[in-house]
Amino acid sequence: MADIHYMTQEGLDNLKKELADALAQRPVISAAIAEAREKGDLSENAEYDAARDAQGLLEVKIARLKDLVANAKVIDESKVGTDKVQLMNKVKVMNMALNKEMTFTIVGETEADFSQGKLAATTPIAKALLGHSKGDVVEAQVPSGVMKFKILDISL
Repeated sequence: MADIHYMTQEGLDNLKKELADALAQRPVISAAIAEAREKGDLSENAEYDAARDAQGLLEVKIARLKDLVANAKVIDESKVGTDKVQLMNKVKVMNMALNKEMTFTIVGETEADFSQGKLAATTPIAKALLGHSKGDVVEAQVPSGVMKFKILDISL
């Protein structure tokens, strides 16, 4: 059975656009292969090899995107509460070791972008936060050791 991929409507729309863009590349790569093939001896034809490699990578990307779109479950943001940390919540925490406030939005794996504060629900920090309430102190087991966070606020 395939894994379900939770995401926002925006995330699904972005995946569909990426898939459409990838599908649009198929004829371009096919034309490049045909052009390289016309240049003769395929055994020493670097252009042909490069085009075939690009085609293989594109097909892998298309298959991955089709799987993500087919198994996407859009989260109804109107049903997301803020009493306990869950997917789609914005969580303001205090990093106890650094005495520094940080804000994360818990998202599905395909939408994660740490530079924008979007943390995949599968990461150690997000896993530690999920299901906890404002005021709770949680511990996250990360590669560098254990980090403690106090949940200051949960919002949408």
